[in-house]
Amino acid sequence: MFGIRAISLVSLGVLGVVALPVRAEQVTKTAQQGTVKAELSYEKVATDGIPQTRNVWLKIQRAGQSAFDQAPTVNEFDHPMVEFLGDDKNDRGFLVRDLNGDQDPEVIADMFTGGAHCCRYSLIYQYDRDQKQYVESRANWGNLGYQLRDLDRDGKTEFYSADDRFAYAFTSYAASAFPIQVLRFEDGKMVDVTRQYPKEVYSDAYQLWRFYQRLKAGDGEAKGALAAYLADKYLLGQQEDGWNQLRKVYQESDREEFFGSLRKFLKETGYVK
Repeated sequence: MFGIRAISLVSLGVLGVVALPVRAEQVTKTAQQGTVKAELSYEKVATDGIPQTRNVWLKIQRAGQSAFDQAPTVNEFDHPMVEFLGDDKNDRGFLVRDLNGDQDPEVIADMFTGGAHCCRYSLIYQYDRDQKQYVESRANWGNLGYQLRDLDRDGKTEFYSADDRFAYAFTSYAASAFPIQVLRFEDGKMVDVTRQYPKEVYSDAYQLWRFYQRLKAGDGEAKGALAAYLADKYLLGQQEDGWNQLRKVYQESDREEFFGSLRKFLKETGYVK
């Protein structure tokens, strides 16, 4: 993934090491839907052997006229996700897409803060006709990402993801599991609409229960899978059945402590209504 590094020279008659200037590679990505065209540019460079992107800039045109031409709100160490992604249409990292079906596409630029798996966020640009300018919003995904889907085929796009708040909540990250989360971009902010999609939630609960069974068969840590499973059961309105299942299968010595912590967590995160 990373292949750029600094170069130094040592020559006869010269004491010490002379560092050469680091060459930056200019990268430009474009995306378009209808008359809205966006251009994301940045420089790739390695500083002390660590890959960095800098001078990130975004331009948006509407019918050939400039409507946005400035740096997005990013930290100097953040990377555009498009740098790491291929041509997968479900996860391109930078695209123009009509999210709410109003025939006026938004611009989405995904960013990555660096690290083993965290964190990822999206900058979404929506045109405000009253202000006659684009307004930037931010959606945080934490350790996870998302896919864009039109789940009910109504022309409105859903962000199909999972609830990152479950990371490390009851176990290590590697053993954590995440209940489904479906979000929609409305009026400049993300709205959780997961409960509107019981079919998808049921499928997720089924997969999480299968995941728990595989962990149990391999003597793995199961609390993360059980916590996410129960969250899905709350989304389905089947919390009593969910608790019955957990009480039946989880018989470890920390049983009551785990159940108490889980109940408190689900209330704090909005699953318990």
